[in-house]
Amino acid sequence: MHNKTCTVSGHCHKAAHASFFVCTARKRNRLIDTLTPEQRSRRMAAIRSKDTKPELTVRSVLHRLGYRYRLHRRDIPGRPDICLIGRRKVIFVHGCFWHGHDNCKIANLPKSRTEYWAAKFRYNKQRDAAAKQVLAVAGWNCCVVWECEIQGGVNWERRLMDFLGPPKLKASAPPDIDQERTSKRWIPNGSG
Repeated sequence: MHNKTCTVSGHCHKAAHASFFVCTARKRNRLIDTLTPEQRSRRMAAIRSKDTKPELTVRSVLHRLGYRYRLHRRDIPGRPDICLIGRRKVIFVHGCFWHGHDNCKIANLPKSRTEYWAAKFRYNKQRDAAAKQVLAVAGWNCCVVWECEIQGGVNWERRLMDFLGPPKLKASAPPDIDQERTSKRWIPNGSG
């Protein structure tokens, strides 16, 4: 009986050996990536960690509602996506896939390299939980908005308004300046 090399594992097996059949079964069930490693690398490198479409949507809605905020503050634990410093509140806009949103259609575990992806998602969830815990100890309130909520039309805007409270109103100019502008010809540089 001659030795055969498995094309999946590269191991040399005797034809009658059980592991040879396991390797050939893996070969038949293996998913083939349609992209070259260079194309896959470019595609993965193009994925943003900030200024994502869901994050921009949340920021736009908050601004339209009258809230003012800071972005990606490094001095705040977890580096939240949106920070309302005066209110001591932060908002995380999580992508369902990358942060492993439970029971979500978007957060599917890839079929190839499942051990790698499962470990990665597990680490991301632990990191998120640790950041929320550190923020809570430091006196910050956290809110998480998921990508599927934004896409699905769930009333996440109302939830954010309830979390943040009413927006602060802009201070108007003192009455004497307004009256001066309307009562006589007003020239900005004070002459005339």
